Amino acid sequence: MLNSVNYTWRLVATGISFIIFGVGGIFLTLIVFPVVSLFVRCSVRRKLVVRKVIQLTFRLFLEMVSFFGIFAFDLTGAKNELSNYSGKIIVANHPSLIDIVALIALLPNADCIVKRELWSNPFLRGVVSTAGYIKNSENIEQLFNACESSLQSGSSLIIFPEGTRTKTDGRINMQRGASNIALKCEKDLVPVTIRCNPTTLTKNEPWYRIPKEKANFSLSVGGIIEVEAFNEKHQSRSIGARKLTKYIEAYFTEELRNYA
Repeated sequence: MLNSVNYTWRLVATGISFIIFGVGGIFLTLIVFPVVSLFVRCSVRRKLVVRKVIQLTFRLFLEMVSFFGIFAFDLTGAKNELSNYSGKIIVANHPSLIDIVALIALLPNADCIVKRELWSNPFLRGVVSTAGYIKNSENIEQLFNACESSLQSGSSLIIFPEGTRTKTDGRINMQRGASNIALKCEKDLVPVTIRCNPTTLTKNEPWYRIPKEKANFSLSVGGIIEVEAFNEKHQSRSIGARKLTKYIEAYFTEELRNYA
């Protein structure tokens, strides 16, 4: 009986959390960000302030869902390690919808590549545009230039090389986008392994299909992957990107296998 009550509460709390997240996006867009714009005239400084507000808001959201009993988070070690990085590409596997929230909550001056759908999302478009996040443009050169500019300014650029959330079978299948950006910008990668057990908020899974038990969510930061070894002058960038992608895929597959 008690387990049934706990499950029902977590289901209700999950729905409440989604509502709060959406309303929070509108509140930031309509109230908080205009106030920031009023007092911070410099566009560069304003973007940094906005990103800091988003970081603190996401931290508060994580504390809320933890208090509700939806997740148990183990983020302290990752927080300490990630705080040392700037101007690096953060690559992570993508098991859950909450992954990006956790990473932005831990990273100072985080930037990310945002898919097209979010730029038209009524709850989040004001957040992603005001923060100056990078649009997943069809023009690859514009995307490269935006990423390079972001990294040169000291931002930590978050990329999920899978391109979407991990499939329910748990198999890691990396795309070459992150590798191409890393080689083009000549920036090293910081791998972050995300673990969520039991799985929840996965791809093609409705929000209300939650596990019977509280999900345990953790991040672990690996050693820097230096791209110089994959950016050899005698080979094309596409070959280097293919090799780097295979390396990243093998890395995350091994990390998750060891965890299992």
